[in-house]
Amino acid sequence: MKVFSSYLGFHQYALRGQAFSANTKSRTINVNKDGLVTGHVVVTSTIKRKSNTPDAHGKCIMRLIFYHVFVNLPVMTASYPAFRYMGLRSSLPLPHWSVVLSQMLFYFILEDFVFYWGHRALHTKWLYKHVHSIHHEHATPFGLTSEYAHPAEILFLGFATIIGPALTGPHLITLWLWVILRVLETVEVHSGYHFPWSPANFLPLYGGAEFHDYHHRVLYTKSGNYSSTFIYMDWLFGTDKGYRKLKALEELEGKQS
Repeated sequence: MKVFSSYLGFHQYALRGQAFSANTKSRTINVNKDGLVTGHVVVTSTIKRKSNTPDAHGKCIMRLIFYHVFVNLPVMTASYPAFRYMGLRSSLPLPHWSVVLSQMLFYFILEDFVFYWGHRALHTKWLYKHVHSIHHEHATPFGLTSEYAHPAEILFLGFATIIGPALTGPHLITLWLWVILRVLETVEVHSGYHFPWSPANFLPLYGGAEFHDYHHRVLYTKSGNYSSTFIYMDWLFGTDKGYRKLKALEELEGKQS
């Protein structure tokens, strides 16, 4: 199990909007004004990191409780009639497994597409400053920070999660399964750990914790890795160049060591 908390202290430099260097345990990483990593391998003895204090954990938990009670619950209650209108049902018989599987696949692909563009928009200067910067208060994310965000962002990016079920009108069991899988996925990618059972070990297009951990540590307008689940959107639109450059440096270092 790999932990990525030791990557670097990128975020403390992010708001300056300038090129910078940061030391990790075994390399110097240079980030240019476009957010691209242009580092070279060196031997250093320090790791720059931004630790999460007990106060930060407590603040996160209290905000999540507030959001779930006063934002998520009212939205779910108000949206239920709309879902019923779109075909949501809870009666027997239960849907066939092939129907559930095809809907899950459709939901993940559609959510990832919509999330990518919404998340990328949140990294424009004004939206980042006034909305998305709350989520990025944690340069070293942990599981609960997956839902730590501005209320406007919860609604904005939450649309990506509900649009699939809203279009297909699934069984209630399918909807619950989708929400559970989506929450587990976003908690996993914010955990900071690459677990042995992570889908990233089995699915080539799955991003995982390492992919998203990089996103939390570079220039806020050029961080890249905007997708929620998969990696192909960032690859298609060239927003993963810094991450791929860093991976190439790590592979080079591995060969030299």
